[in-house]
Amino acid sequence: MRSSLRDNWKITLPLGIVGAAILFWLVFVFFGFQTAFFDDKVDEGGPEFASGAGASGLESDALSDEDAAAMNEAMDQDGTALNDEADDPMPDMPEPDVLTLDEGSFVDRSHPAEGTALVLNDGTEQRFLRFEDFATDNGPDLNVYLSTAPADAPADRFDDDFVDLGNLKGNIGNQNYEIPADVDLDRFTTVVIWCVRFGVAFGAADLA
Repeated sequence: MRSSLRDNWKITLPLGIVGAAILFWLVFVFFGFQTAFFDDKVDEGGPEFASGAGASGLESDALSDEDAAAMNEAMDQDGTALNDEADDPMPDMPEPDVLTLDEGSFVDRSHPAEGTALVLNDGTEQRFLRFEDFATDNGPDLNVYLSTAPADAPADRFDDDFVDLGNLKGNIGNQNYEIPADVDLDRFTTVVIWCVRFGVAFGAADLA
């Protein structure tokens, strides 16, 4: 009898451990149950373009007129002056402007969503998608899509024709995503917060 109990215990214990491990994986890895209780907050400044446009949060490196004149005078003595006249200050270079090409507000889909989606451009081919005052529920495997389906389309249409801009950086806060130069925004007119694992949209915004 005792031998039989020991044999059953030897079988039951490993099966219980395996079962617990599978349950843990399903709850915390596949379904991401813990994400329902924690927010991923971000707060990115405006995107910085290759042209130099955009807020870096750093103080300007521009020289004052006095410093520029002194630099020119010193360089003139060395025969390396940048300007013809030693006291001629360095000219101010115009800063490129950041323009909003498109804009839209997030609407709820399978989860609450709010905030503004902006397409920013500096006059070159480079563009950024920016979220401001953004918030939605946290979840597993969330990505940012540009889709041809409108924000009120059936959810299964969002991933029929789309561009994946990458993982959602945070479910709360301001954030930026660079848009590839070959993406036609006349076709991909909707921003979608897409749960890749379960095929549902958390929120969407039509760009106009």
